[in-house]
Amino acid sequence: MAMCCRAGGRWAAGLLLLLLSLVVGGCGMLGPRAMPPGSLAQESVLLSEVEFIGQERNQCGPAALAMTLAWSGLPVSPEVLQGEVFTPDREGSLQNDLVSGARRHGRLAYPVVGAEALLVELAAGHPVIVLLNLGLSWYSKWHYAVVVGYDRATATIILHSGVRAFERLPFRVFANTWKRSDYWGLLVLPPGRLPATAVEAVYVDAVIGLERAQQWAAAAGSYRAASERWPDSFAVWMGLGNSCYALADLAGAEAAFRCACRLVPTAGSAWNNLAQVLWEQGHHKEALAAATTAVSLGGPLRDQFEKTAAEIGAAMQH
Repeated sequence: MAMCCRAGGRWAAGLLLLLLSLVVGGCGMLGPRAMPPGSLAQESVLLSEVEFIGQERNQCGPAALAMTLAWSGLPVSPEVLQGEVFTPDREGSLQNDLVSGARRHGRLAYPVVGAEALLVELAAGHPVIVLLNLGLSWYSKWHYAVVVGYDRATATIILHSGVRAFERLPFRVFANTWKRSDYWGLLVLPPGRLPATAVEAVYVDAVIGLERAQQWAAAAGSYRAASERWPDSFAVWMGLGNSCYALADLAGAEAAFRCACRLVPTAGSAWNNLAQVLWEQGHHKEALAAATTAVSLGGPLRDQFEKTAAEIGAAMQH
């Protein structure tokens, strides 16, 4: 019998040993429970375009990620993903594995927590990976599924799960199994598509994950979308500037860093970065002025600012 375990505060999910109908057998006595109000959500949603991929043994993680990647426009087989997100010793995939896997393929991995956020994202057309515990109080059985719809009238949730496409569960049963993972959910979105429940700080953190994965084009696209939603965000413009610079898009980087300087004129890091891209474009006098401004602002990075200014000044003398 395959086992799935919890370690380091994260869960590994593997084989669906029991069908949901068996795991929650007798749950009819729970009775239907009204779904969250969800004023922004529709009465019913079915994302029929989300392709179902049945899982192999212990492969609910790769299968769930494969389904959401395919929906995002990037078909990747579960077999390929198995080598990326499956941990043999755990006989499953950790949540961080799925997050890293999505980023590795240039997709934004955004957390979804709680029923209200889940319904709103579904209403926006976004399938959500969820981590469920299908076991008993004394035996954990972690399992990833992809939520693809809901129906308020019948208080049901619709999932691609295990070997079942469009499986319908009473919301109360789903909520009970989902609760055991602290309502962990994950969006896998193409660059430039904002979550319906996007929060600036959380979104920026998700895009930083793309930068760490060196998915610069995806990061730049995600930051551009964020700049339209939060045009006064210093973090967004700095991130866009850094991503454009990594892509050798100096004009784009310059424009982004100029926006950051306008938003926070006292940010030496923005002036320093602007100086660098101006210099590389041949705007030497402007570059020196920007570098000098950064030095005058000081701060914990003043040594770096001084180095930039000194290098520009020395180069201009040759």
